[in-house]
This record gives sequence, structure tokens and C-alpha cells, in this order.
Amino acid sequence: MSTDSAPAPGPGPDSTPAPGDDSASDSTPAPGDDSASDSAPAPGSASTSASGPGSASGPGSASGPGSASGPGDGSGSGPGPDSGPGPDPASGPAPAPGDGVGPGRRFEPDLRSMTRINLRPIASPMPLGFFTIAIASVMTGCLQLGIFGEEARAAVAFCVLPAFVLQLLVSFLAFGARDVIAATLMAVFAGSWLPYSLIMLTGAADGLRVLGVFNLALLCFGALMTAVTGPKRALWLVLAVSLPRWAATGLAGITGAEWLTRTSGALGLVVALVAMYTAFALMLEDMRSEQVLPIGRSGPAHLAVEGDLAVQLRNLERQAGVRRTL
Repeated sequence: MSTDSAPAPGPGPDSTPAPGDDSASDSTPAPGDDSASDSAPAPGSASTSASGPGSASGPGSASGPGSASGPGDGSGSGPGPDSGPGPDPASGPAPAPGDGVGPGRRFEPDLRSMTRINLRPIASPMPLGFFTIAIASVMTGCLQLGIFGEEARAAVAFCVLPAFVLQLLVSFLAFGARDVIAATLMAVFAGSWLPYSLIMLTGAADGLRVLGVFNLALLCFGALMTAVTGPKRALWLVLAVSLPRWAATGLAGITGAEWLTRTSGALGLVVALVAMYTAFALMLEDMRSEQVLPIGRSGPAHLAVEGDLAVQLRNLERQAGVRRTL
């Protein structure tokens, strides 16, 4: 018998397995067989494949009804009743529940990174304001001292009237320079020259008595202003010498005492001297960018001149014109 005879016909290693044969690892498993990890799962299998019923894509899975992406869940893939356009990243985070925001309120994006605050350097208007006070005080003081006669009232009024316009301009510029004390003081001084000039021009009945009450009201204003102008000694000194003058002018207008009128005129010349020195010192300081004549700055007023840019911009976002309301 020969040993080179052909093998008997039968299933070889590369042949198709017979039904029910589990010997081949690459063959398709029979129903219910869980041995092959790469094969398609049978119905009801717990496999993580995406093809069989009950798997990740079937009913009850992560994408089926009742799953994390199904109806009523919190994802954006299912057609749930709360689904809709996602939040706009530019509009900021959505309000937390119970934060008091009413329905339908529109949320503005955070624009702080795109906000720019522009500051414009200007020449100081304060020398003009104090020179105006000095010139007007000289004219009215000379009239009260009797240097000018009664017939010169109209001429003095015409000389004083421009002080209203000039000091109003100084006040406007001081408001723009963020100096509320200087702006308020110059605005009130401007308002004091206008009624004086008009009454002197028109010769209104009982005008001196009315001006007397008006000067007493200015006295109350000046007393309050001296409480906040301490860091600016030059400004404080002008107010300090103006207080007795307002008092003397007010009492002279109400009582008609001649000596009070003369006292008010002399105090007017003192006010003119102090205002003239302050104006000159401030003008030199603004020209040379340093203090030349002593002005007596202290505290915030001193830091405003000697401090660096960081000091000038401190709390800028809370100042009037930047914050929403005054």
C-alpha cells in the first residue's frame, strides 16, 4: 500500500465549517453564542456594538428613547420640549434660577475688554477764573469805598458783566477736567456777578436790599465750601477772605449802614490781592509743570500734581461721565 495516497475528502482548515461547528475563530457565531468579541451580537445581547437591538444605538440605549439624548433629557440632540438654539457664547452666561431677573430681559455682552475711555489734556482754566475774580472785586470794591461816585454804577456794572461769561467758561472747563470743587466754585461766582450787574444797570427798586440777602446766601455757600477745599489751600484762602466780605455786603444792603459798605469795599481789595496771587501761581505751575510759588496743596490735591499716571486714573470707572448715573 502506498504512503503518497491523497487524503480522504473532508473539511479542511480553510473549508467552510459545517452548521453548528464552533471550531473556527473567524466564522460567524451561531445564535446565542457570545464567544466571538468581533462578531455581530445576537438579539438581546449586552454588547456595546452599534448594530444590534438594545445596543448604544437601539431603543433604550444612550441615543434611543428615554436615554440621555432622548426626549425630555438635557442634551441638544433629541427633540425634547426644552430643546432649542444653544446659548450664544458672546452673550455671557445664562442667569441662575432665582436671581430676580424677569422674563424677556435681554442680557448684554461683557464689553469691558473692548471699552476705551479717552482723556484729553487741557490747559488749566483756573488762572483765568481767579484773575476774573480779582478784576471784578477791584471794580466793586472801589465803588463801595467811594472812589467812584454813584453816577458810575452803570459803568462798573458794564465792567463786571463779562466776569459772568468768563467764569462760566472756567466752570465748564473745570467740569470737563473732573474737578468738581473748582467747577462748582467758579459757577457760583459767575452766578453772583450777573444779578449784581443787572441790578446796577437797571436801578431796580430795593435792589440793594435784595443784593444784601443774596450775599448772605453766598455766605452760607462759602462756609460749606471751605469745609471741602482744605487740600487746596489757595482756593480755601480765596474763600476765607470772601466770607467776611459777603457778610459785610449782605448786612450793609439790609441795614444801609455806611461803615459796613466801606468795610465790604476794603475786603473786596483783599480778595482781589489773594485771587491775583493764586492765579499767578497756578499759571506758573501749569507753564512749567511744577510748583514755582507755594500754593499749599496737600492730600489728593498734592497727588494730582506729583503722582504718576496710575494715580490720575485711579477709580476712573466710577467717575461721572463713565458710570451710568450721576
